[in-house]
Amino acid sequence: MVSKQVWKLFLALTILNGIASNASADTIDNPCGGPNALLNIIDRPTAADSACVVPFKKAVLEAGYQYQQFTHSAGHEQNFPEAEFRLGLPANNEFSVLLPNYIHQSMTPHSGFAATTVAIKHEIGYTEHWLAAVEALFTLPSGSAAFGSDGLGTTFNGVVSYTFNPQFNLTFMLGGSSETQSSSNGGQRFSSINPDVVFTYSATEKLDLFAEIYGQSKTGPGQGSGFNFDGGIIYLLLPSFAIDLEIGQRISGNLGGFDHYIGTGMAVMF
Repeated sequence: MVSKQVWKLFLALTILNGIASNASADTIDNPCGGPNALLNIIDRPTAADSACVVPFKKAVLEAGYQYQQFTHSAGHEQNFPEAEFRLGLPANNEFSVLLPNYIHQSMTPHSGFAATTVAIKHEIGYTEHWLAAVEALFTLPSGSAAFGSDGLGTTFNGVVSYTFNPQFNLTFMLGGSSETQSSSNGGQRFSSINPDVVFTYSATEKLDLFAEIYGQSKTGPGQGSGFNFDGGIIYLLLPSFAIDLEIGQRISGNLGGFDHYIGTGMAVMF
């Protein structure tokens, strides 16, 4: 059952983001639109989700690959396809499915699947500089015994994006989550507050550079906080096709179980 703190956080985020009015939307261009809209819409490769939703009657498929070096041993892990299917709905809403991720590592257990997650996002509105959205994610009791989720997990996020000018953007995501470990790890439930900040520099109309710091107040039952850094590039090859390359580094704690990683991926809109 979701803790009262998580529900209070979601309510507070909804109220705060609701202040962002779209009264001027008739005279201001939608920051999620334009010929290079895919760069603004895609969620990957950052841990934070975009404040933009997929346009109605459009869909986005994102996928990727990561190679991770563990913090607690000389072992390593590969995971793919990191697939997310996102569908644009009426009234600035979006439905998405994060498909099971296949995990292969050098230590026992050697392989398995992560859980499936479904989500709904609502774009609240925008002004000349601000854009706000809220989303709810539900991690289903699924996946393998070693890497899945023993029970239903829930996460509520508020996402606020501020555009300084055409080159510089700052995105802040704050969420609350209640999730469970995999069954082989005990299946215990724990709650966490999850901050995330992403700075993006648009070097050209088709090339974005980003740097991100994200964390959790708890990384597991009885565990403390954890924070990581990642950064990389996103390049728009075609108006409907983008590729990315990123690196990640642990700052503190044990969030994600890695010391560092490298990854690559793509996104296509149709």
